[in-house]
Amino acid sequence: MMALDLKQELRLTQQLVITPQLQQAIKLLQLNRIELQEVIQEELSSNPLLEEEEESFGVGAKEAETEGEFEEYWEGLGVDSHWSPSPPRRSVFDEEDRRIEDFATRQITLQEYLLWQLRMAPLGPEELRIGEQIVGNIDDDGYLRASVEEIAASCGSSTEAVERVLEVIQSFDPPGVGARDLRECLLLQLSQKEEPNPMAEALLRDHFDALKRGDYQALAKGLGLQIEEVLEVIEQIKRLEPKPGRPFGPEAARVIVPDVIIYKTGNDFEVALNDDGLPKLRINRHYRRMLEEGGEGVPVEYLKEKMRAAQWLIKSLEQRQQTLYKVTKSIVKFQKEFLEKGIDYLRPLILRDVAEDVGMHESTISRVTTNKYAVTPQGLFELKFFFSGKVGEGAVEMSVRRVKKLIQEIIAEEDPRAPYSDQRIVEILKARYGLEIARRTVAKYREGLAIPSSKERRRTW
Repeated sequence: MMALDLKQELRLTQQLVITPQLQQAIKLLQLNRIELQEVIQEELSSNPLLEEEEESFGVGAKEAETEGEFEEYWEGLGVDSHWSPSPPRRSVFDEEDRRIEDFATRQITLQEYLLWQLRMAPLGPEELRIGEQIVGNIDDDGYLRASVEEIAASCGSSTEAVERVLEVIQSFDPPGVGARDLRECLLLQLSQKEEPNPMAEALLRDHFDALKRGDYQALAKGLGLQIEEVLEVIEQIKRLEPKPGRPFGPEAARVIVPDVIIYKTGNDFEVALNDDGLPKLRINRHYRRMLEEGGEGVPVEYLKEKMRAAQWLIKSLEQRQQTLYKVTKSIVKFQKEFLEKGIDYLRPLILRDVAEDVGMHESTISRVTTNKYAVTPQGLFELKFFFSGKVGEGAVEMSVRRVKKLIQEIIAEEDPRAPYSDQRIVEILKARYGLEIARRTVAKYREGLAIPSSKERRRTW
């Protein structure tokens, strides 16, 4: 019989503890400017030790070095007793740049956003006219509510021409826009992902009726999967947006306000945080004095808890602004040519590049660039826009976004009676730009842009 005995063993381990304070710091990092303003107002309402300064600007987040990652626990609470955003720089908000401020702070509709993208697309005058008709028939949910035949009759053009322009619009942001039904909307979203899930696409394309019925047995049989695998695919589909126009709709009342402003001074580009409207915080002097002096009837433990919360919020806000500024400065350094000359000069850039440049973790870069917008000399962009994988197997490398744009331009110039094959597009990219790219990569990007194959694009007229 095996003997059982008890013994004590001492082990030393190190692990990251996600405290409520650290969770708050991470949450603040992910918020955009409008969301941040709402959180600050909530904290002002719930914590009596926090108050808003009425006058004067304090020193905000500028070029100061961050004190470490959000993943590292800040020890102690020896922080300043106030926080205020950085003051707007006169060179950004003077009269000649007022147009940027006006554009950036007003509410933008889905139709305005689509028309802006339409005018940036490589389309001719006739195609632009068709595109405007299509956009005018897209509802607030993002769906096209007129048939191709109706739009063709309205424009006095062919249904084939309308289909071609519609395919371009369906490649726009937000993903899924311009679809004629839910199935097409979800398929469009899947096709625009960097790595589309073929099983999800097959389920939507070939088994949509079974999906609507919830017939998992039929789905499993049709896809050759186990029930558990089918459920995993369905969960991925559920994460797609059934109403791509929702962020622009009246129920969301979403206002796109830039978090940062990138502007040119001389030969360089500067970064200013858009802190307009953000309250300037400090610790209430009355309650601080109560806590320091104590005395009978003073709720010391309550005040200590609120003091810690207030100081942590002030520290977290300062850290957030410093991190946002530093990351944006790094992006500007990498993408200076784009800021100067436009989309053709957007260089390949990944999160790791910026993370190594600023000495932070990739997850921090991802958080701080998500749902944050920057006004630039080239327009209004989400910070995520500046990140793009590279394409090219030889000496020439380009960003994925630029390559997609070149493919659109090449196809736009083709003779519809003899459209370019994917291999021919490969050859043109090599001859014109020195870019070496595989045919399957061209096919992937073409499909992601919702552009049919050369056989489907061929016209006999």
